[in-house]
Amino acid sequence: MSAFLRLSSLDDVPTTLRGAYVAIGNFDGMHRGHQMVLSTLKARAEAAGVPAVVLTFEPHPRDVFAPAPFMFRLTQGDAKATLAEALGLDAIAILDFDRAFSQIEAEAFVSRFLVDALGVTGVIVGSDFHFGRQRRGTPAFLKAAGDANGFAVETLALMDEGDEVISSSRIRAALSEGAVAAANRLLGYHWFFDGCVVRGDQRGRELGYPTANTVTHAGFQLAQGVYAVRAKVAGQVLDGVAAFGKPMFNNQRPPFETHLFDFDADIYGQTISVALIGHIRGQEVFSGLDELIAAMDRDSRKARELISTARPLGALDSKLGFIG
Repeated sequence: MSAFLRLSSLDDVPTTLRGAYVAIGNFDGMHRGHQMVLSTLKARAEAAGVPAVVLTFEPHPRDVFAPAPFMFRLTQGDAKATLAEALGLDAIAILDFDRAFSQIEAEAFVSRFLVDALGVTGVIVGSDFHFGRQRRGTPAFLKAAGDANGFAVETLALMDEGDEVISSSRIRAALSEGAVAAANRLLGYHWFFDGCVVRGDQRGRELGYPTANTVTHAGFQLAQGVYAVRAKVAGQVLDGVAAFGKPMFNNQRPPFETHLFDFDADIYGQTISVALIGHIRGQEVFSGLDELIAAMDRDSRKARELISTARPLGALDSKLGFIG
């Protein structure tokens, strides 16, 4: 395979992807446990001389069935595709998940997607993966289906760190507490998210700290506070300091506000990708604007310090390009 492919359905799979080895899962976060699955996928595909494909779903099933507020998503579709490509896989298929999709019987899922659409050589899943109506598609079910249809099935145990499994929920909990270093360690890369730059209230510009504001999604539960960040925008990778939450102003559904050092271009309407390098402090209420500006000056110095000492957390982190 050459160029990385992103599919939104399996209705018309390119012939170059037929016979692929496939990993199936939600893969929210693409954390180190997921990366173990995907590195095994890549190894099996290379050994068999076939493409390595990730099969995943958007939105997350919990977003479909759970009442609002929706869950804190670590990686939505675009981020999953970015990570899959950085991991050296050949393609990602992101299938639309809704209530109708959830009613597909496990047998139909196998025949429709794995056999007919992809003609898979093999399938890899985590030990906690279930699929199909009423979650009847267990790893044991999948193994029996593979035996019947002539494709290999491999089930991998979950990865532990310390006394706990590396999981998306564990990473969400860390980020919701502002524990950026812990979350990044479990991810194996510096956590990032994408957003469109929108016009804010221009208050940052008046204070000498213009910001690129992005509207966060309904389930965004990052701890409110101040962060050292690196951002990709307008073809550049830039250092910055960011704030989430406005305790001195209107704090309802606040934007994520990123001040990019030594940068003053008009980027309204453009997509910005922001990676968290470190947590500087929680949100505070100041007695006035002078005290607030002094705090912002300190935050900027601390952000520059944290960024200057940041190092890639592994090969994947280097490939993502936020940390050189």
